[in-house]
Amino acid sequence: MKASTEAPEEHRTKPPGGGLRNAAPKSARSVRKKARGTGRLTAVLLGLASAALGLLVWVVLANSGIEGFPGPVAVARRAGELIADGTLFEDAGASLKRVLIGYVLGVALAIPVGFLMGWYPVVRRLIEPWLQFFRMVPPLAIIPLAIVLMGIDETPKIFVIFLASFLSSVVSTFQGVVSVDVTLVNAARVLGARDPQVFLGVVVPASTPFILVGMRIGLGASWATVVAAELIAAQGGLGFRMQQAQLYYDLPTIFVQLIAIGAIGLAMDRLLLVAERRLTHWQERR
Repeated sequence: MKASTEAPEEHRTKPPGGGLRNAAPKSARSVRKKARGTGRLTAVLLGLASAALGLLVWVVLANSGIEGFPGPVAVARRAGELIADGTLFEDAGASLKRVLIGYVLGVALAIPVGFLMGWYPVVRRLIEPWLQFFRMVPPLAIIPLAIVLMGIDETPKIFVIFLASFLSSVVSTFQGVVSVDVTLVNAARVLGARDPQVFLGVVVPASTPFILVGMRIGLGASWATVVAAELIAAQGGLGFRMQQAQLYYDLPTIFVQLIAIGAIGLAMDRLLLVAERRLTHWQERR
């Protein structure tokens, strides 16, 4: 009997490798999803391990015989007292308000100035020497002058915060503009794009990572500056409370304020990091 050379109907209706092609994308998506889940879990576990290690180091230092060094229990007890009477929230709100006002104003001015410096060489030559000059002067050194000229109310504190955030952000923005690949700019112009289109379509997106890094650096500078300003002249705030606690050698209160500053600053930095990932999702990361 002669064997049939025709393939079964089910094999004739399916293209070769069709099942594999359909399964491959689903398999790749599931692998990527599983990898992201594993990465998040690993990050959480590493964060918990880091926190536990930090607490362990703190306990060891507290029990090492350093005079007056408070342990986690004493600091937690003092934090509960400050939370119960509302002092901690009041001080944190005062400092946060100063930081937000000065920081937002500084960044809002730094970004257009940085773009102008990077895009127009004439503006760069006019502004950059003064910018570098003031960058060498610590904002903390300007606090006494600002208090003398502006008084002891909120204006001098917000001004020095504004200056710290502005100087950090404007340099990063300027550097982002001048670091844009010239090949991309030339390619856009060859395709018929005019200067406004090149600026908005090429320069701004390419500069965004630099801008966000400068914003994160400026945020840290803003918190450092507000604490210094409150130590010198303030009637409220986390720095003011630390200065008052220093007079009475109240180390647990100082630790509470330090932890509050770090926690609020870390939360704000994480928000900027989320914004950075959303705005620069096209950028390759490790």
